[in-house]
Amino acid sequence: MNACPAVYPVTHNPRFETPRAAYIHVPFCRHRCGYCNFTLIAGRDDLIDSYVQALALELSWLQHPRPVESLYVGGGTPSHLPLRQQEHLLALFPHWFPPAGSYEFTLEANPSDVTDELLDTWQRAGVNRVSLGIQSFQAEKLAVLERDHGRTEIRRAVEGVHGAIGNLAIDLMFGVPGETLAAWCHDLQAALFQQPQHISVYGLTIERGSRYYGLVRRGVLPALSENLERDMYVQAMETLIAAGYEHYEVSNFALPGYRSRHNETYWMGRGYYAAGPGASRYVAGRRETNHRSVVGYLRRVLGGTSPVAESEYLAPEDAARERLVFGLRRLEGLDKPRFLDETGFDVDSLGGDALQRFSALGLLENTGQHLRLTRAGLLISDALWPELLRR
Repeated sequence: MNACPAVYPVTHNPRFETPRAAYIHVPFCRHRCGYCNFTLIAGRDDLIDSYVQALALELSWLQHPRPVESLYVGGGTPSHLPLRQQEHLLALFPHWFPPAGSYEFTLEANPSDVTDELLDTWQRAGVNRVSLGIQSFQAEKLAVLERDHGRTEIRRAVEGVHGAIGNLAIDLMFGVPGETLAAWCHDLQAALFQQPQHISVYGLTIERGSRYYGLVRRGVLPALSENLERDMYVQAMETLIAAGYEHYEVSNFALPGYRSRHNETYWMGRGYYAAGPGASRYVAGRRETNHRSVVGYLRRVLGGTSPVAESEYLAPEDAARERLVFGLRRLEGLDKPRFLDETGFDVDSLGGDALQRFSALGLLENTGQHLRLTRAGLLISDALWPELLRR
């Protein structure tokens, strides 16, 4: 076996909790959608066997099992892997990440991939939560997003997950070129009809590096107005809350007891392990990110070399600022005494003038005990974070 490179901190630091969550990145897709800028590779299924081999080797550098309460397999499209290779992938996890406590094991899937055989494989592997990338129930919108599923595939996948796994999360996207508020209302109602335990709603963001970026800049794909996107977000909040879903994070809604425990690890500033191309881990105060190139990742790991492309130790103040921003994404906000106890920083002093200004503008509710976004703050939250992260 290749010698273990210094990928994971192995010395115990009493200042940091031992991570209780892990993320695995599966970078393969059938097709790269025009808006996508994630770490993935399309049309190279010939690399899947090498990927599974490399992931097994990277996980071996953990040196001993790390019990976790949350394991999340995302991508890319994990469900795209052929059944045999999915079985090999899933067989790695019980040893390196044995379940502990109230265990949540999430796997992302495309509706068109879901079959009875695959559901049986997931169930036997211990998957107890499936996140379906539905995005929309409308053919025209799905075509713009370049998705390969329709209503038939959605219905079959939803019924299968409800029957075999019993815990369904779905993703929806709004703000797609050409979309109307009425069409978005239709998607929300169609989503509720599926009776998922969890719904995430995301405004479409066209980032530099995606194929659609140039099309939007040239006006070929007309972007929606900010006012319309805001109305769509408000409609999502009102519709889903009225249907009994708890709005617990800026983009996330859950039935009682079905919050994403894995994502709450991130939002609460906890540590987590991660493996695979482009995966980022946060262990003992150090954040490390693997190479985004799938070919580069495979070459390095199979050659016995660390796949880490970026590594930084977060100074206490930087870690506290990230904790502040992530904590404010949660609708319940921050408990200020707890924040001080866990980070060593007073929220009001850390936020400084920016925090005072946002509070005065009615974007934040700031009491002696809590700090949280107001409804007005929710609507422009992404604009607040840079100032709160800045020293």
